[in-house]
Amino acid sequence: MAGQALLKLGPVLFNWPVEKWADFYARIADEAPVDRVCLGEVVCSKRLPFYNDVISEAVERLEAAGKEVVLSSLALITLPRERKAGAGLAKDEEHVIEVNDLTMLRYLEPGRKIAVGPLVNVYNEGTLSWLAGRGAKHVCLPPELPIASVESLAKAGSALDLDTEVWAFGRVPLAISGRCYHARIHKVSKDSCQFVCGLDADGLPVKTLDGGDFLAINGVQTLSFAYGSALGELDILMQAGVNSFRLSPHDCDMVAVAELYRQRLDRKISGDEAQAKLAELLPEAEFANGFLFGDYGAEMVKKAERQVA
Repeated sequence: MAGQALLKLGPVLFNWPVEKWADFYARIADEAPVDRVCLGEVVCSKRLPFYNDVISEAVERLEAAGKEVVLSSLALITLPRERKAGAGLAKDEEHVIEVNDLTMLRYLEPGRKIAVGPLVNVYNEGTLSWLAGRGAKHVCLPPELPIASVESLAKAGSALDLDTEVWAFGRVPLAISGRCYHARIHKVSKDSCQFVCGLDADGLPVKTLDGGDFLAINGVQTLSFAYGSALGELDILMQAGVNSFRLSPHDCDMVAVAELYRQRLDRKISGDEAQAKLAELLPEAEFANGFLFGDYGAEMVKKAERQVA
């Protein structure tokens, strides 16, 4: 894929109603300028039965539109039903499986083509090489890496003939837990959660004791409050050897978001203009790019202040 900038849509991380989920992917298939699309439940296995029956329809429509489909695994596989789901997912040999928990590798034959999601800790060339040996062809790097580290890994990825991907849009995944924060806040148990995470289509914002914006929670997942945006850094990242950029679905016009990133990758719009238009699309959102500069992840580092770590 050298020299070709790809846009990849990550899986929906939030608990959306099945009708909304299906309509979302139908519109992505018909209108969004993305090259690859991830489908599947990453956060909570209890959500999957609600839309499991419509996944095949979404896959068919996306592929008919010329998009490559990748099937995503859970980020934390612990229960028997989750192990069973992982084994079942691995039986689909027509699609690339995105591994979000290395437990999935037990179900995938060595050498089978796989993708690796941003929740797997790929921090050095040795890990990248080992994953390539297990069949990895697409690796989304952890979103907290600075550009200098991204460049080193992208160079290693090129030598290993794999696509190096970075997190380019959306609330940044920070942690996954065995406990459900949504359930606790609503004073229900995890086993009888009543799917209260569905009340927050983009996650539930969390404030500090002083009332400052801090994080967002999504069931068992912790996310950043700010939306990561690499719109202003796409040129730097492409020069560093990155050839794939991940957009994480949110409850907004994701087709318009994808169009902005495509225009930016095609150099039809400047980074500042693209970021300004993104802010118009999400007027209540805060944006951040601090991780890329080895700074506080929640900060938006302006061009004049940038120093690549």
